[in-house]
Amino acid sequence: MKARIIGKDEYNPELKELIIEVVENQISDNNPPITKITYDRLLSTGYTDKRAKEKIAAVLASHIYDIMKYDKIFDKEKYTKELSELE
Repeated sequence: MKARIIGKDEYNPELKELIIEVVENQISDNNPPITKITYDRLLSTGYTDKRAKEKIAAVLASHIYDIMKYDKIFDKEKYTKELSELE
């Protein structure tokens, strides 16, 4: 995976694609249900398919980071709360 520089930040398009794929799997499997609920809500408020998935992916990426960096377990309650608060 090769990172690109955008502004001051590094961006890895392959990693983004993988996280979006996880979001798509969560939506299609309805697991956890909050992902599909959030996706449908974002679409109904005018977000495009792509942007709705990116917003959910940003929350998911934050959780993946915490799990890997701090050796935490997945906090479904926190994930649910954060997705519920997405606008």
